Amino acid sequence: MDKKKIEEAVRLFLEGIGEDPAREGLVDTPARVSAMCDEIFGGYEKNAAIPLAKTFTSETTDMVVEKDIQFYSVCEHHLLPFFGKISIGYIPGDKVVGLSKLARTVEVYARRAQIQEKLTAEIANAIQKELNPKGVIVLAKAEHMCMSMRGVSKPGTTTVTYKTTGVFDTDNSLKELFFKMIGV
Repeated sequence: MDKKKIEEAVRLFLEGIGEDPAREGLVDTPARVSAMCDEIFGGYEKNAAIPLAKTFTSETTDMVVEKDIQFYSVCEHHLLPFFGKISIGYIPGDKVVGLSKLARTVEVYARRAQIQEKLTAEIANAIQKELNPKGVIVLAKAEHMCMSMRGVSKPGTTTVTYKTTGVFDTDNSLKELFFKMIGV
């Protein structure tokens, strides 16, 4: 991440909206925003294969579900936050992954500028690729500040997306079971 470019961009932005970047309350803002970018856009420097590599042999063929993983991301169209919860289900092949690794996988992709549809698909595809389960389903529910605080200005509106792979593509009873397990 190029912190100097970020700081200069913030200074130009502040000038562009009519502010004085040298004003006492704003003088350190470019550095603060640059430091914040390390955190909220840190997913670019991470690879989902790393947390998903820690697997365990398992005899189970029943669905594994991790429900309501809180996430925060940034809309690539307006650079405003969207946030919510993601639930993941998968039918193991011969391996399962530590449950915290599913949450870490969410963080890898959520910490990038993007759209919710892509976030949902990236998580499902990474789990499918790395664990080779019989199938994966990922459901994301989020509020988007680009809808809540600007434009149409409809706070509280929730966007829901989901992505399936493998047996979840063809077996509607598995999808229904997943939705029931997560309370949808």
